[in-house]
Amino acid sequence: MQGHSQEPEGTPLIADAVKGNWVDTHAPAWSQPYFRLSRFDRPIGTWLLLLPCWWALLLAMMASRSASWFDLWIFVGCAIGATLMRGAGCTWNDITDRDYDGAVARTRNRPIPSGQVTVRQAVIWMGLQALVSLGVLLTFNWAAIPLGFLSIVPVLVYPFAKRFTWWPQVFLGLAFNWGALLAWTAHSGSLGWPAITLYVTGILWTLFYDTIYAYQDTEDDALIGIKSTARLFGDASPQWLMYFLIGSVTLFTFAVVQAAVDRSVLSLLCTVAGVWAYGWHLNWQLRQFSPHDQSNLIMLFRSNRDAGLLPVLFFAIALLL
Repeated sequence: MQGHSQEPEGTPLIADAVKGNWVDTHAPAWSQPYFRLSRFDRPIGTWLLLLPCWWALLLAMMASRSASWFDLWIFVGCAIGATLMRGAGCTWNDITDRDYDGAVARTRNRPIPSGQVTVRQAVIWMGLQALVSLGVLLTFNWAAIPLGFLSIVPVLVYPFAKRFTWWPQVFLGLAFNWGALLAWTAHSGSLGWPAITLYVTGILWTLFYDTIYAYQDTEDDALIGIKSTARLFGDASPQWLMYFLIGSVTLFTFAVVQAAVDRSVLSLLCTVAGVWAYGWHLNWQLRQFSPHDQSNLIMLFRSNRDAGLLPVLFFAIALLL
């Protein structure tokens, strides 16, 4: 890894961090454990939290046939909020999972189980991130603010889900796609059915990509009693991934038709094409899926950034048509 030479001697690196990431190579040594707690060295999670926000904002603009400079702030504010709330959520996850993480090869070098950060320091760091996120939320309209507060519920529950259900990815989906509800409401002033349909679309997407991700830990999870859809599905995972793919693309298509039905035929077709491009990418992932190839699993998981950006590109073009 490019940043090895800049690490303090004896400081363990995270197994699945992006090679040469800016935290390892450029961040001050004192900040690195905190930034790793927030997964700033692994930005894919921020993208996966952010993209449903951008989908919803663009579709809300289509549905309302209106755009303003404040929409640009919603666009940027969602990016800031996704970065910080993902960081706060990951910090909370590591606080609650500190004993489990120490028993899993991929996670034992995380800052808390490795002793780089104390639980008290992690709680303070989590609070600071949440506080700044609150500042962003309070700039949105009064209908969006309560939704922002409600988003905390699935975030708090998720780390415990893998202890009592084989479907923790559902709880992750509830948390990671909440931005679809929030961004739509921040633009429109009220919650609409396309946003709700988009929310369920995102949950199915999360089930798709996080089942792939969970295959990295199936052996360790089995030893320590952690549940996941990867362990539940076993050899039937490709079939289940196909179900999630079909469900996500179908609902996504329904959401964009709901939002863009009154626009020009060319605009509607461009919007639907964005969904089809997203579906094509998920199908490519499914064809590449190899449950026992660790490098393949992390590559496919990270590729969901590109899958989610495809609709953003097409929706932005559709707004101009």
